[in-house]
Amino acid sequence: MNITLKQYINGNWVDAKSGETRDIINPYNQEVVANVPEGNAEDTKAAIQAARDTFDQGDWPSTPATERGAIVRRIAELIERDREELARLESLDTGKTVEESRGDMDDIAGVFRYYAEVADKDGGELIASPIPNSTSKVVYEPIGVCGQITPWNYPLLQASWKLAPAIATGNTLIMKPSEITPLTTIKVFELMEEAGVPAGAANLVLGAGATVGAELSSSMDVDLISFTGGLATGKKIMQAASSNMKKLALELGGKNPNVIFADADFELAVDQAMNGVFFHAGQICSAGTRLIVEESIHDKLVDALVERVKKFNIGNGFDDSTQMGPLISAEHLAKVEKYVETGVKEGATLAVGGSRPDDPELQDGFFYLPTIFTNCTTDMHIVQEEAFGPIITVETFKTEEEAVTLANDSIYGLAGGVFTTDAVKAERCAAGMRMGTVWINEFNLYFPHAPWGGYKQSGIGRELGRLGLEEYTEAKHVFQNLKPEPLNWF
Repeated sequence: MNITLKQYINGNWVDAKSGETRDIINPYNQEVVANVPEGNAEDTKAAIQAARDTFDQGDWPSTPATERGAIVRRIAELIERDREELARLESLDTGKTVEESRGDMDDIAGVFRYYAEVADKDGGELIASPIPNSTSKVVYEPIGVCGQITPWNYPLLQASWKLAPAIATGNTLIMKPSEITPLTTIKVFELMEEAGVPAGAANLVLGAGATVGAELSSSMDVDLISFTGGLATGKKIMQAASSNMKKLALELGGKNPNVIFADADFELAVDQAMNGVFFHAGQICSAGTRLIVEESIHDKLVDALVERVKKFNIGNGFDDSTQMGPLISAEHLAKVEKYVETGVKEGATLAVGGSRPDDPELQDGFFYLPTIFTNCTTDMHIVQEEAFGPIITVETFKTEEEAVTLANDSIYGLAGGVFTTDAVKAERCAAGMRMGTVWINEFNLYFPHAPWGGYKQSGIGRELGRLGLEEYTEAKHVFQNLKPEPLNWF
C-alpha cells in the first residue's frame, strides 16, 4: 500500500505550495504506506486566512447550535460506518494493534456523539442585577479561529477531543496533526466534509511543528491554540502565543504514579499495572509508569509482573495474537534505549527486558521489550522524566503519607492511581494527590463526560466534558437598562 494524499484548505484538497512531500512509514517494518504534502508557513497562512474569513464574514458562528450539533452527530455516524478502514489506517500509522485501534474508533465516535448532545444545552444564564428595571445575562460565544496541534501516539483520538467541541461551538479551525501519523486525521476531514462542515470552517495543514505549528502559535489571526504533546514544545507555544495573548489549552504529558497498597486485590493490581503501561508500547501520556508499592508486597508483585511480561506476544499489530506493537520511530526507539541505559547507570535494577527483541521477524521494526526496573528512587531520570516507552519503575513505601509524598514528587500532575480495598484510605490518597485525574482500583480509564487535563507542568485547561466545551467559548456579559435615565453627573 502506498497512497498519495492531500491537505484541506478552504474546502479544497490541495498539495503543499512548495510541492514538497513526506513519506509515511509503518513502524512495524518501515514500509512506505503513504505520501503526503509537507506544508509550511505559506500553507498555514492560507489556512488561517480561510478560517479567519469564514469566522468574521460567514454564517457559521451564528448557525443555530442544534444545526451544528446535527453535523457533529453525523460525523460520529460516519466514523462508525468507516470504523474498520479508520482502525486499519491508525494501525498502519502508529504500529499499535488493530484491536486497540478499533477500540479507539469507538471512543472517538463517542466523543463526537457527546458534543453533539451538549451543543445546544447551554443558552447562557440570567444573573441578578443590582439595578431596578434592568436585565443582566451571560452568553457564551465561539472564541474564533482555533489552531489545533495533535501528537503521534493517539492521532485521531486526540484530534476528536479538539475537533468536536470546536465545531459544536461554532469556531473555525486549523488542525496540524503530527507529521508522522496524519492518515486518520486526513480521513476524518473527508468525513467532516461529507457531514456538512462548511468550507473554511475546518482546515487541515500537514507538516512539521517547527514550521506549521510555529506559524499557528505566533499568528495574530489565531485566537486559541490547543496543543497536546511534549513539555518543551508547550513552553515554546506559550511564548509564541503571547503575540496576541491567545487563549491556551495545553496537555503536556505526565509521569504518572500507580500506588499499590498491601491490602489491594492483588490480581487486580497486577492486571491494572500491566494495562496501565503496556498498551501502545507505553506511548501514552497517562501511562502508569511509576509503580509505588507497599514494601511488604514488593517482591511478590514484581515477581508476578515479570512472569506476565515474559509471556508477552510482541509483533505485527494486524496479527490477532499480538499484545504490543513497535515504538513509533527509530528516533524514539533510540530515546527509550537511552533512558534504559541511564537507569542502569543510576543504579536501578533491571528485572526484565531492557533491550530490543532478538526475533528475526521483528528486526525491521522499532520494537523494544517490556522493561521493569526495581530499586528505583525519585532522584533518578527514569523516575522523573517521561520516557514514553514500555518501561515500569518500582519504588516502595511504608506508610500512607509516604506513598502520597512519593506520588506527588514530580513536576507533572496529569493522572495517578490508588489500589486498596480500604475505601476511606483511597479517598484520603485521592484528596492528597495533585493530579487532574485519580483512579481508584482502576487505571487509564476515561470517557467523554469527564474532564481531562493536569496540574503543575502537565498543562493548562481541560479537554472533554463540559470544561472541554468551555475552552472553545468566551463568556460575555450583556446588561440592558429597561428604564434609562440621565445621571446628570457632569
